[in-house]
Amino acid sequence: MAHTTSAHQIADLFAERAKNLAPPTYGTELTKIVSVSFTYGLADPTLFPHADLADASAAVLAQEAAIALNYGPPSAQLYEQIILRLQAQGIAADRDRVLLGYGSGQILGLLPDVFIEPGDVVIVEGPTFLGVVARFVHAGARLITIPVDELGMDVDALEETLSDLKKQGIRPRFIYTIPTFHNPTGTTMPLFRRQKLVALAAEYGVLVVEDDAYKDLRFQGEAVPSLASLDQEGWVFYVSTFSKIIAPGVRLGWACGDPAIIERLAMFKSEGPVGPFVSHVVGRYCATGKLDAHIQKLITCYQHKCNLLLEAIAAEFPSDIVALQPDGGFFVWCKLPQNISAKALLTACAEHGVSFLPGTRCYANGQGDDAMRLAFSFQPNDKIVEGIATLGRVLRQWQR
Repeated sequence: MAHTTSAHQIADLFAERAKNLAPPTYGTELTKIVSVSFTYGLADPTLFPHADLADASAAVLAQEAAIALNYGPPSAQLYEQIILRLQAQGIAADRDRVLLGYGSGQILGLLPDVFIEPGDVVIVEGPTFLGVVARFVHAGARLITIPVDELGMDVDALEETLSDLKKQGIRPRFIYTIPTFHNPTGTTMPLFRRQKLVALAAEYGVLVVEDDAYKDLRFQGEAVPSLASLDQEGWVFYVSTFSKIIAPGVRLGWACGDPAIIERLAMFKSEGPVGPFVSHVVGRYCATGKLDAHIQKLITCYQHKCNLLLEAIAAEFPSDIVALQPDGGFFVWCKLPQNISAKALLTACAEHGVSFLPGTRCYANGQGDDAMRLAFSFQPNDKIVEGIATLGRVLRQWQR
């Protein structure tokens, strides 16, 4: 059948919210000729617990196939294991307060469905993880950015912002924060700031969304209580994931918060909670008690990679570049001198087969050309050293 010329376009049928969406960029770099990529916070595939997951899968297929492979709810054992982990952190958790999702990103991406109407104010950090924040923007949120320093979100600046908004009769829908091993800066908010943030949330009646994806990967320093464990009035909505401590491919995350929020988010998950089979496999694996030992293995490896990266930076980078040392997580944030543009530097480095995430891709307000994020999690040790040496050569040539 011959095609006919028509003035009509398929794109004319798109809803307004779908017309201006940018195509996803995550992972596309892997198809390019890049020798060393510090761009994405990918997990080290050599650390995946292949054998233990295979054993758990075999056990599920042998003993629970009838329910695990059929339509149905997620594993009750998985709920139990997540609730136990939350309670061990001092977070009030029970079945009515926990939601499972296909990774924490899916749950965070559903927040606009429940909370945001076009024009509503949402408070975010600057810099932050734009992969999530972009969903708030697509829903029509008006973003207000609070700066992040070496101690995480500046809660004094937040207090001023909340006070100003209240004078205008504006109540923000929520505050999105990554207080522990922040993405991208790697910083950790100290206890006194956390206490003030939780108190401000209660005073102004604003929900705090705590994204805690990297909590378990602490290399050094003392653990700091989560915002959710400090919260006594129900203003913190806590989100975490198995992606960093088991494998991203299992696509399992969870949230804990007010049952009314959990109930409404679940209503927008038309596909259901999560796949029954993978929930049974991960629930069984966690119940063996092997997960905590596996996390210790991850910590040892990622700490070594982080130290290797920092040592290479100290040896190879010009002295006027400041690298923040994280206590955990996947990232090192570097502040560049005023005469260096991160975007221009990225173009120059790409010619030498090295890439990183420029700071401009971590701000919702256009800032960030004076910084870059280096992810050390995925690259082998020799590639970390090689990549930083190349980056250092480009930087020194740049400053001549």
